[in-house]
Amino acid sequence: MTVTKVSSVEGKRRPFSAEAQRLASFAVTGGIAAVCNLGVRFLLSRVMRYELAVLFAYLVGMVVAFVLARSFVFEKSGRGWHGQLARFAIVNLIGFAQVWLVSVGLVRLVFPRIAFHWHPEDLGHLIGVASPVFVSYYAHKHFSFRSATIKDASVQNEREIVSDL
Repeated sequence: MTVTKVSSVEGKRRPFSAEAQRLASFAVTGGIAAVCNLGVRFLLSRVMRYELAVLFAYLVGMVVAFVLARSFVFEKSGRGWHGQLARFAIVNLIGFAQVWLVSVGLVRLVFPRIAFHWHPEDLGHLIGVASPVFVSYYAHKHFSFRSATIKDASVQNEREIVSDL
């Protein structure tokens, strides 16, 4: 099934671009991972400090996001899942820094200063989890799940030759 949109100028139907479909799929799978992240943080906050709960919940969300993105969003790259997971983790280290700074910054600094008391940890974490969406998409597209290039393939071939010696 192809998703279509109607052009207001021409009145004709045309398919969404593959990029728009991939971004929409990333948003849906990322939303599922975010719900897992938020749910785990909510449960962990009952038994540990908020800052640690954000960390452990992020790890759970990251694993869910990797499995879903690899399965439903990005095309086969010719790389094994170990390499993709390593690259995915690198991107998510940067994403985690942003999520943690936004989440903890809102809860510990911003919300108290503006006297905001309505579910501050939940709202702060939700905003934090949403903050790196677009940067993460392009980083995963061009780094985590990019196709193996000829250069990458030649490096792999050299490694195989050396290991056979």
